[in-house]
Amino acid sequence: MLPSTTDPIALPASEKVTTPPLRVFIVENHADTLLYMQRYLEQMGNKVRVAPDMTTALGALPTAEIDLLISDIGLPDGDGWELMRQLGPNRTYMAIAMSGCGANADKARSRSVGYRHHLIKPFLPDELDPILEEARKLAIARRAQS
Repeated sequence: MLPSTTDPIALPASEKVTTPPLRVFIVENHADTLLYMQRYLEQMGNKVRVAPDMTTALGALPTAEIDLLISDIGLPDGDGWELMRQLGPNRTYMAIAMSGCGANADKARSRSVGYRHHLIKPFLPDELDPILEEARKLAIARRAQS
């Protein structure tokens, strides 16, 4: 989770995205965390869609054109692991789990269902930014192949 404030971090002009924006989908039930992450990612020039729970995400994700899924593990109507199982293995986008639990078993479980990374809340932008860059590179390569 990024710092708990509703004001996004001001980015210097040199850090704003100049490549095509990432299309990000966030699944998070904590309203402040969701709002902060959405604002932070949008301020970086990305396109962001959100869902507060697994049911809403499952209704939108199958037809959403996204490059990156960021999902909380603890959701009110299921969990992020079940979300990934229901989405199936044929996803073309990168997925990141985020959770307050960071035991090795939790990280392994996240990897086993298809999450590429497992961030432990609270996390800082410095932990998220390299993962966003990785997702951006993968998205650019995937778009070039289409």
